[in-house]
Amino acid sequence: MGDTGFLATLFARVATALPEHGLYVLLACTFIAGLARGFSGFGAALILIPIGGSILGPKIISPVLLVIDTIAAAGMLPAAFRAANRREVFTMASGALIGVPLGTAALALADPLILRWAITVVSAVLLVLLISGWRYHGQPRAPLTAGVGGIAGVFSGAAQLGGPPVVAYWLSGASDVLVIRSNIMLYFAISSALTAVTYLISGLFVEQVFVLTLVILPLYAGGLYIGSRLFGLAKPSTFRIICYVLIGASTILGMPALDGLLR
Repeated sequence: MGDTGFLATLFARVATALPEHGLYVLLACTFIAGLARGFSGFGAALILIPIGGSILGPKIISPVLLVIDTIAAAGMLPAAFRAANRREVFTMASGALIGVPLGTAALALADPLILRWAITVVSAVLLVLLISGWRYHGQPRAPLTAGVGGIAGVFSGAAQLGGPPVVAYWLSGASDVLVIRSNIMLYFAISSALTAVTYLISGLFVEQVFVLTLVILPLYAGGLYIGSRLFGLAKPSTFRIICYVLIGASTILGMPALDGLLR
């Protein structure tokens, strides 16, 4: 009876946490987001946050992504730690110490509708930045590296969207792809730890976050595993184009004006 009651309670909570509309779209985006993250080291938020925000709301989908990414990507961290330029990563993370709390405050206090439009605009701008191929070609310096970390920290705290500024900055250097990918993964491990603390203080880790994690974590982890295996096999240019298309589609479909398509 005890086990039966526990399972009945668990199923009831899962049913309550799941969205009434858009569940299959959310599950598909979760898998694709994991695929992109495993291959490139970033991109999950740009794919999942706009659409997930339209289905669940930004105050739910951002903590959910933080939890599932932290759990699913943990196995990739040791290799990233060994291959990364740790001095640069820690310098960038020092900026995140300031940026992440500011972004979390925006997530916790801003009106959800205004925040969703802001996420849409930021996602579109960051996508244009990535597609343009713009890179910073100056000499990397510690204050600038920390500044980029601060900007990325604001985006991470508000919507887990800190990847593009970091990627655009590190791609400007002479490091090879493996080091850049490792830098990104190690930085986001540190940034995620900082974000988790600020989310906890802000009361964003509600029960629905952890119930949804149980549901969508396997799909995200599966995508992450497949994406990590594709790294080095598929043409980076081809996969990059696919990611751009997915990010663009997610940004458009995540616009509040198109909620009727997902709800």
